[in-house]
Amino acid sequence: MISVRGKLVRASGFHAPVCGEVECLNDVLIAVGADGVIAEVIRPDDETHAARLAAARADGTLLELPAGTFLLPGFVDLHIHAPQYPQLGNALDVPLEVWLQKYTFPIEARYADTAFARHAYSLLVGDLVACGTTTAVYYGTIHDEANRQLADICIEAGQRALIGKVAMDDPESCPDYYRDESVEAAVAGTACLIEHIRSHPDNGENRVLPVVTPRFIPSCTDDLLTELGALAQAHDCHVQTHCSESDWEHGYVLARHGVSDTESLDRFGLLRKGSVLGHANFISAADMERIKVREAAVAHCPLSNAYFAGAVFPLKAALEKGLHVGLGTDISGGPAGTMFESARAAIMASRMLESGTDPDLAPEERSTRSDTRIDFRTAFHLATAGGGAALGLPVGRFEPGCHFDAVLIDPAAPLGGLRLWPELHAGDEILQKIVYTASRPNITNVWIGGTAPSAPAT
Repeated sequence: MISVRGKLVRASGFHAPVCGEVECLNDVLIAVGADGVIAEVIRPDDETHAARLAAARADGTLLELPAGTFLLPGFVDLHIHAPQYPQLGNALDVPLEVWLQKYTFPIEARYADTAFARHAYSLLVGDLVACGTTTAVYYGTIHDEANRQLADICIEAGQRALIGKVAMDDPESCPDYYRDESVEAAVAGTACLIEHIRSHPDNGENRVLPVVTPRFIPSCTDDLLTELGALAQAHDCHVQTHCSESDWEHGYVLARHGVSDTESLDRFGLLRKGSVLGHANFISAADMERIKVREAAVAHCPLSNAYFAGAVFPLKAALEKGLHVGLGTDISGGPAGTMFESARAAIMASRMLESGTDPDLAPEERSTRSDTRIDFRTAFHLATAGGGAALGLPVGRFEPGCHFDAVLIDPAAPLGGLRLWPELHAGDEILQKIVYTASRPNITNVWIGGTAPSAPAT
């Protein structure tokens, strides 16, 4: 199944355009335009359903997905450190500041080697697409050539991606062997990557976008933060950075600037529509309001939060406040590269935040928080439509005007983790089983913009 452009797709599946709600799509017809954008979604109760089905079958434009399979929107991963893929699942037993200096900066420094970068990035992009991640938000490194390679690989593979040159110039926090030489060098590298992506001859559909990327406040001087804010404004770019991730990072910003990460980023012009704040575990109610007003978003990374945050992100409160929130794997601070694992971790973290963790206390005393839990419906929304809304992109939903970014789930796939019993599971119970138990082998097809992605050469 290479392309569905210009076809009528007959399928059953699920999507969650509204947070907390799932729509079961049974025997729908999805008309995909020649540009890969959904033109119509025709449900069985539509009076034109039978006629459209017959016409498409007659003229050869019908694609009937196999019975017993389920179509889902492609996953949106809001927070990935692309160069950290080689250390996925390693070095998770130390504090964040030690993890960065001892393990992470050394591995990222290796991307000065363009052959190493090409090999690692090709494996990463290929693996993520195979796991259903159709939109990825990537941190690169300080290396201009490696960042261009990452953009080229995503364009070659067909993955929808936002890619940023990591900017980090503060000699007090960054090692001599791995930092930008100056404010000017960091800004120039960022501007060059923006130009490379936007002028790329094979990026005519703008599947790959640039994103201004101060690593986080501790790694950047105030002059660099100021210049990056101005650059994002001048080029109308997305922004990504870390925000109030751990006790150490949150405390560092308070000590240096006298305000929270959120307020500090806002002062530098880095909190704007299209800004994606990684983690945000320690944000206050005032911070939430500021993020909402600026139309920024949070990348909730529950897996890495368990290892490095020292806290649980107040997800339910943020959603009730009206913030845009999506999910991130945070490779490699999170030890899994699939959005299924992030969705499961988000559900688990929300329940532990509500129930508390001290067995010496009575149930009613273990937690001062109540009503913090989410279920699979909310997690699925965050991994799809919520992530799309955070980026301001028409993805994550099967609706007219949205890109046909989709994954096909086959419960009968050999070696897959998903098993269904028709007499036991129906409706969104099937989606619940998918969210909790599906694995990479259950994903038998992926489409991005109506076309099947290519395997990048390593």
